[in-house]
Amino acid sequence: MTPRTLFFAVAALALAGRAEAQLAATRAGVADTSPFRPLTLPTPNQVRTGSGMPGAAYWQQKADYEITASLDTSTHTVRGEETIRYTNNSPDTLRYVWIQLDQNTSGPNSRMVNVPPAFVFGPPESGFTAGYTLERVNVLRTARPGARPTETPLTYRVNNTMMRVELDRPLPPKGIVSLDIAWHDQVPRQGSRTGRERFPEGWLYEIAQWFPRMAVYDDVRGWNTEQYLGSGEFYLDYGDYDFAITAPAGFTVTGTGVLSNAAQVLPAEQRRRLDLAVRSDTTIRIIAPNEVGTPALLPAGTGATRTWRFHAANVRDVAWAAAPNFIWDASGWEGVLIQALYPPAAFPLWSKAAAMGRHTIQQHSTRWFHYPYPTAINVNGPVSGMEYPMIVFCSERQDEFRLYYVTTHELGHIWYPMIVGSNERLYGWQDEGFNSFIDIFSTEDWFRGNPALLQARQGGGELGRMFVWVDYIRTYAGREAPSMEPQDRNPPTELGEWLHYGKPAAGLLFLRNEVLDSTQFDYAFREYTRRWAFKHPTPADFFRSMNDALGEDLSWFWRSWFYRTDHLDQAVDSVQQRDSSGTTITRIFLSNKREMVAPVDLTITRADSTSERMKFPVELWYTGMTYNFRVRNPNAARPVRVVLDARHVYPDVNRANNTWQAPPPPTSP
Repeated sequence: MTPRTLFFAVAALALAGRAEAQLAATRAGVADTSPFRPLTLPTPNQVRTGSGMPGAAYWQQKADYEITASLDTSTHTVRGEETIRYTNNSPDTLRYVWIQLDQNTSGPNSRMVNVPPAFVFGPPESGFTAGYTLERVNVLRTARPGARPTETPLTYRVNNTMMRVELDRPLPPKGIVSLDIAWHDQVPRQGSRTGRERFPEGWLYEIAQWFPRMAVYDDVRGWNTEQYLGSGEFYLDYGDYDFAITAPAGFTVTGTGVLSNAAQVLPAEQRRRLDLAVRSDTTIRIIAPNEVGTPALLPAGTGATRTWRFHAANVRDVAWAAAPNFIWDASGWEGVLIQALYPPAAFPLWSKAAAMGRHTIQQHSTRWFHYPYPTAINVNGPVSGMEYPMIVFCSERQDEFRLYYVTTHELGHIWYPMIVGSNERLYGWQDEGFNSFIDIFSTEDWFRGNPALLQARQGGGELGRMFVWVDYIRTYAGREAPSMEPQDRNPPTELGEWLHYGKPAAGLLFLRNEVLDSTQFDYAFREYTRRWAFKHPTPADFFRSMNDALGEDLSWFWRSWFYRTDHLDQAVDSVQQRDSSGTTITRIFLSNKREMVAPVDLTITRADSTSERMKFPVELWYTGMTYNFRVRNPNAARPVRVVLDARHVYPDVNRANNTWQAPPPPTSP
């Protein structure tokens, strides 16, 4: 470089530096309002890192349970005793603990005002008492190893569905406390979570959210003490469970986990069939319709009751069901026992349920994360559709499409949020939205041989989901809420459900199929699942993990789709054409008229009937909300039609401005 060249280079750098400084000065104190600005998230630390991974200092509490309970079918009462072994893995010393009492929702001090108690617990009944009766709340202390523990009553205060228990001594980091609680409550006639249904053979019970459960103490909010108000579901720590259910001898009981005393409660023939089923890819009947209610179902020497014992490891809850009239089917997949139990009223439709469960377990395991538990159970009864670890409740008895969808949806919840343990009370979309997204692939695979049914029932399959969502936007314009809001605060309309189910699912599908490469999206979603399996991710952990695995900042999408109620409206503003040296040059003018941005999918049709599809990345809008570009047509086949999103897969709320059509040629005089 010559001295003269060096002089001009240095001068140019100086001028550029002054220009940049002047630009920075003019923008000082001006908020960044670009849709591409980084999403504001909590400051990363050693517990939750900037990459979206749990950090080296990540911790969570552990709650192990031993429960013994009995079912009195004359009064519909569950009476139980539990020992909770609570391990404080936090760096904090705890002087009290909080416990969830979900069955108090319809009690005398209920705060359920936006969702009628009947939605959760059914209509009032004569002689029915809602909520828990607490018989004792003690702490167990052992003076020395092997000694019998002593019981000391603890002071507690019940605040509707939450109970604060004052510890007799502070619980330090790494400390363990054992609580002894006894209670009883009545099972409601019908509800959205737990309930009972009358049949000629007797009552069928589905029992969930049924025992006092530890609330979560985490690094984000400390104690999570949101009341159970009906729509938001639950947030719990992981632990190991051993629970026993004593029921009338004629009842079959199923529940979360492995039946650990099968030899005591099942005759040899049923045990033989179960051993066969876990190795079978076709359905094996454990209890046939003609065996329901017969003495052949009882082991020799059975008295008035049978006690069924279950063990479940590393789960965040347990549930169970009992009935005198269960038909019981089972099959297996890679060592997982997949079961379906249902009353005769659900036959023959439910004879397909075990196969549906097997297909679901295989689909979700192959695509996202291998099923980690020994069994998966689907029970038909009064609860319309509800999920718990290893067991789900589904009430559908009429329609194969609905039965498959509710089966794959509820079993899908074992992945989100039972394995990936998000906070359902606050962020329903991390639960319902993720699960509705993975349902798409499972359902379409099951009905692959019947595309007409799939087309009719899903409004066109994958493509139809965006149509449905845009219709909701138009119907409820001005009344939307962000998906980030808790479900209990959503409008009491269908839209409230869509904000947590349909909108997140449609958005993730759009992101996967239209914004990103589907293979890379699936990799990132699997990586998020792997990172946070059996842990407690927040929304920030999800957004960061996806950005990290995809290698790009999707702040523009996360903000518009989850934090805000932004809408997308892309438009073809105009098309200008001129001839130059025998070539038609076309300039197309595009604009983005609403708050949300997205890539551009443009289809150009020419006068010779040929067409060309052009895709532009979202960075098209990086410097502003208008863009124009030039198209050369050397064969004089000028464009006659320009269409944005010709496949209608974008969440565009105004398609009236998506098309430009060339005027017809002038007619001869």
